[in-house]
Amino acid sequence: MIKIKVSDFMGKYKLTIKKLAEETSLSKPTIASLYHEKTQRVDFDTLEKLCKYFNCNTQDLIEYIPDETQE
Repeated sequence: MIKIKVSDFMGKYKLTIKKLAEETSLSKPTIASLYHEKTQRVDFDTLEKLCKYFNCNTQDLIEYIPDETQE
């Protein structure tokens, strides 16, 4: 399972979807889908903008959680 941690960063910095969209020039639907972890893919440009804004690395935004039932 892949976990997108945009909501964690937004909570830490008390950001709304609207505010993050304004600050990063990403669309509100893009940020909303990341926030709610409903996205199926993430564009490199989107990752770059979020990493620059939050001053973090991609591994800070995306986490792989292995499925323990598949061994």
